Amino acid sequence: MQPLVAASLLEATEDGARFGFADGWQCRLFVLADDILRVLLIPPDGLREPRTWMVAPGGTDVPWEGRDRLDVTAFPRPRFELREGAEVVLQTSSLAVTVRLQPFGLEWSTLDGRGFAADRATHAYASARGGATRHFMRREPDELYFGLGDKTGTLDKHGRRLRSLALDALGYDPERSDPLYKHWPYLIVRQGGRSGVVAYGLFYDTLSTATFDLGSEHDNYHGFYRYCEIERGELDYYVFLGPRVRDVVRKFAELTGRMAFGPRWSLGYANTAMSLTDAPNAQARLSEFIDRAARHDMPISAFHFGSGYSSIGPRRYVFTWNREKFPDPKPLIAKFRRANIRLVANIKPCLLDDHPAYAEVAARGAFIRNRATGEPTVGQFWDGRGAWIDFTHPEGLRWWQAGLDRQLLHYGILGWNDNNECEVWDEDAESRGFGQAIPIDRSRPLHPLLMTRATYEAQSRRFPDERPFTVTRAGPPGIQRYAQTWSGDNTTSWHTLRWNIRMGLTMSLSGMFNTGHDIGGFAGPVPDPELLVRWVQSGAFSPRCIMNSWKAGGEVNTPWLHTEVIPIVRDWIRLRYRLMPYLYTLYWRAAVFGEPMLRPAFYEFENDARSFADSDDFLLGPSLLVASVVEPGQRERAVYLPAGPGEWLDFWTGGHLPAGREIVAPAPLERIPLFVPAGGIIPTTGTGDMRRLHDEPSRALRIFPGSAHGRSEFTLYEDDGLTHSWREGDSAEVECTLEWTRKTVALCVERSGRYPLPYAAIRVIAPPGERRRLVLSGDGVELET
Repeated sequence: MQPLVAASLLEATEDGARFGFADGWQCRLFVLADDILRVLLIPPDGLREPRTWMVAPGGTDVPWEGRDRLDVTAFPRPRFELREGAEVVLQTSSLAVTVRLQPFGLEWSTLDGRGFAADRATHAYASARGGATRHFMRREPDELYFGLGDKTGTLDKHGRRLRSLALDALGYDPERSDPLYKHWPYLIVRQGGRSGVVAYGLFYDTLSTATFDLGSEHDNYHGFYRYCEIERGELDYYVFLGPRVRDVVRKFAELTGRMAFGPRWSLGYANTAMSLTDAPNAQARLSEFIDRAARHDMPISAFHFGSGYSSIGPRRYVFTWNREKFPDPKPLIAKFRRANIRLVANIKPCLLDDHPAYAEVAARGAFIRNRATGEPTVGQFWDGRGAWIDFTHPEGLRWWQAGLDRQLLHYGILGWNDNNECEVWDEDAESRGFGQAIPIDRSRPLHPLLMTRATYEAQSRRFPDERPFTVTRAGPPGIQRYAQTWSGDNTTSWHTLRWNIRMGLTMSLSGMFNTGHDIGGFAGPVPDPELLVRWVQSGAFSPRCIMNSWKAGGEVNTPWLHTEVIPIVRDWIRLRYRLMPYLYTLYWRAAVFGEPMLRPAFYEFENDARSFADSDDFLLGPSLLVASVVEPGQRERAVYLPAGPGEWLDFWTGGHLPAGREIVAPAPLERIPLFVPAGGIIPTTGTGDMRRLHDEPSRALRIFPGSAHGRSEFTLYEDDGLTHSWREGDSAEVECTLEWTRKTVALCVERSGRYPLPYAAIRVIAPPGERRRLVLSGDGVELET
């Protein structure tokens, strides 16, 4: 690699500064906001990736053809001070960046002079003849690194070397495997380690494969460093100051687009299994599934069709129906509808070479193609060879959306975007790029992003009065604007249960707030009764709550898989529905305010150094600490209760527990430990009636006052759960204020907003054993005990 060493200031610009190198390279420094700076290296022959699809500032989406990478008009671009001397300094009202000209490098600091990020002291930027570029930064031994998407292992990635590249990783090891399904070149850095006080975000806006070395490599001449290597694309990165981890998470959501706010039913329990739609009598098997759910009184809000509905033998043909297995799907779909179960079907972006529509799509030029011959690029896909739809070509988009509308949306079935990692490895392949062709190595992640958007928008057109819901397995930052995602095809084991918890938290910190895992494990053996129960107990608190499986013997992960534990599984799925008002409020806050639903303890309690320790625990929102059981035979669990709140309360018993201490909690098979910080307010349904499923209208407030003095607040969000009317103001907020002393507990609620609440009163539930006088007051809604 050729180091970029000596630079000079070419000019101060309206939005930053421009620097030049002797060999023709340039560096643009953009001041985009008081707390966001951007660094762009431009090769001598110009930008390789002149457009971006991942950055969506200002709450607006990106044009289908992408945004001009040099267009920064959507950002605030505040005034800044530029001081020129031996070094160049740009300063905003929040931070400063010092530019060292030889060897060229940057150092970021807060206004009080505290440095929080720096390029390494020796050369920090280098390019290779093959097109790769590297960015080297100084690495402190105690720095913590979070993010990078669906990565495995502990939350802190310090010491690992990880690639940002999407693969179909069936059967991955959730502790060690890399890469997986997502391309996610985004890092949260906490400077100063567990006791540090500054966190910042680092996002590399490139669709090219990127490698992050976070302390695996060491070279005596350069001290401790880390680097990001971009294989073929642009070295274009954003640095944004937190200063807390939670601030970084929110700002990344604002930079790349906030999460789609889907329908409330998508938070209910769902089921799917490949073997059901793969069965020769699939329609009858699915009809039987509905009957068994009713027989076991099991609440279920959605069923996801595996791709077997479109199969002939082992091969899958998107947008077709196997009429031998599904002789008449309409009565089956009507039966699902009567049971209040929504349908979502698996769709794949590759057409096998004997697909009935292959010739038509090829004639339209709608496949990813070979740049020299213009012919479709063909590669391995499932049990054959096929070509991938080019979602950067208008014809590809038109064909896709028409097929989706005709074969699925027409029946009321939504789309689940699967196997969309776009594993096209032919170096001569290219995407049309809406008229500006893009080599496949710089457009591979773009296809799952645009595929998901195409599905989302087709559903919006077909059902204009309903919020769209779709799912995607792969993609780069930006997929959260359209879809739910998950951790892919996991394997049944206790090991997976434990490490999937960390994957979910890593994805949440990375901006994928609407996520989850295949409960019970997708591949591998059938889960035994104990493992199934423990997985359901943990999965009940994920935004995506679904059983999905493929077992060699044809078995299906269902709530009634093991007769002896059906009552326990049913109780936990019902608990999820009881928590729907709390879940839905968190869902809304994730979409509107950029707050993850799943949170590591340090998200809420960053001042507690011990909260950064590796753990099997997580928070659902601010008020519920979940201590999953991830070992067979375990009937009690050590749990650390973070310092921060005055104390903690046991969710089940109401017992008061000290903060900043480790306790041992009972964990019988029918229960896992759950805890609430003092002052926690958890809205639930008011009854256990499951007939309305996700739309049960009754409400209760479970309150957890501390034992001494204190005050807390929580705002319950309400709307119709389905339409877009919330955007027009048809929503309501119930602001709850809890105050307590040693003698009294007072709860006040105040309603605002024009949405008519489907209830007139809210029941208040105090912990068992609470003996203090309860004082209730309400404005716009009554409180009752």
